[in-house]
Amino acid sequence: MMQCKPVRLFCAVLAFFCCWTALLPIIPLPAALAEEVEYVAPRLPSGVDPYDPEKPEELSPDQLYAKSAILIEATTGEVIMEKNADQIMYPASTTKILTVLLGIMMGDLNQTVTMTETAMVYEEGVSEIPLEVGETINFADLLYATMVRSGNEGANLIAETIAGDTYSFSELMNNAAAMYGCTNTHFTNANGLHDDNHYSTARDMAKIARAAMENDMFRQIAATYTYTLPRSNLRRSRLITGASSNWLNKNQETTEDYTSTYYPYATGIKTGFHARAGYCYVGAAERDGVQLISVVFYTSNSGRWSDSRKLMEYGFSQFVSMTPEELYNENPVVVDTSGFSLEDENLGRLTLNVQPRADQRTVNIVATRAEMEAKARNLRQTVMIEYSRDFAAPITQGEVMGTMTYYPEDGGSAVVYDLVAGRSIMRRENAPLTLEEIEHLVFSDPNPFPPLTLDILLLFLSPLIVLVLLVVVLYRIFHKKGRRYKRGRLPKAQNRHYR
Repeated sequence: MMQCKPVRLFCAVLAFFCCWTALLPIIPLPAALAEEVEYVAPRLPSGVDPYDPEKPEELSPDQLYAKSAILIEATTGEVIMEKNADQIMYPASTTKILTVLLGIMMGDLNQTVTMTETAMVYEEGVSEIPLEVGETINFADLLYATMVRSGNEGANLIAETIAGDTYSFSELMNNAAAMYGCTNTHFTNANGLHDDNHYSTARDMAKIARAAMENDMFRQIAATYTYTLPRSNLRRSRLITGASSNWLNKNQETTEDYTSTYYPYATGIKTGFHARAGYCYVGAAERDGVQLISVVFYTSNSGRWSDSRKLMEYGFSQFVSMTPEELYNENPVVVDTSGFSLEDENLGRLTLNVQPRADQRTVNIVATRAEMEAKARNLRQTVMIEYSRDFAAPITQGEVMGTMTYYPEDGGSAVVYDLVAGRSIMRRENAPLTLEEIEHLVFSDPNPFPPLTLDILLLFLSPLIVLVLLVVVLYRIFHKKGRRYKRGRLPKAQNRHYR
């Protein structure tokens, strides 16, 4: 029995250890322990075919370093590619996308704000603008500096300016995220510093980024990689530069990974990193009218640029953008005219060219190549075509024959184009007058009565002539009947006598 005690003790210790490890995900870690978590760069799965930049359309999710990623078309929100897009992840400083967006929408851009003690972040290794307690700054400058430098104290100051404190502001963030369609997102702060209850997904962050990029000022801030802060009450004017300059600035100093960081079609927007979140990036790019948004969570330092580039190149290989004019030219309308000259080589067939009207705004139709081909084949399902005249010759080249109207999917004002004759068509010499020509001749004649001609005279006399002819015919018919009756009577006997 004495020999069983060490065994029991070992089993008890083992059971306690198992229970403790099971509770680790539930019990919040102290802040000091959370900082000690070591980041481990992800690797590609074994056996994955190497990525070929010459064939971006062959990209597979396994060729991305990111644990979670998504690519969407910005105008419609259509998902183009995803990898674990609904997995709960830590967004790190990409959180500041929503922080700055709410600052733009709810703040006074012209006000001056003062850095507070409660907004300061006293942690080593975190990014700062930096600002000092008591330093004043214009609110618009604060928004730029927070995005460019990923300033954590700047995000806190935005939160306090809008909502009074960071907790109330995080509630605003959660409400906004829900309004944008996020279903697996919860924010506890404005800057993205680690908190077990501060999380999102690649899909949700793409929705937030899409909403942000629809804001003109945010789009301008997102494309800014260097910014000059004006002189404040405590500091001189200074130039600040952010991590997104790798993605945006073609004039950056050449480095070993220069070609893998700078992307010529990039339009923003935000980096992020901490040990539990890994390297993150929410990117935006535009080429030939196609706008894309990518999100990569928990990837490597270089991987956030290479993953974003791979996703963007894949998206551009799948989508095309056309104006309504370009779409129409893929399958222009051809009509058959009437009354054309018999010498016309095309037998009256007329192609209508599209012509944009003056001061018309430019819109683009974005779709996959297959969808765009279908739109061109079934043009009337995309645009409305109306004709303003018939197709009877003569027709002059450039003459407006009708209109083509496109109603954008974004709900903006309609865009109207003129449909004009692509060539002139002569009229046949013996072709009958059209209704318009008859009306023109009638209304252009100053004499309300037509000139007296033999044709008109015969026209008016014809009923009388017909009546006379009818009377003559009837007279002859009845006269012949009377004569026939008289000839049929027996002659009266004259030289006969009766005794």
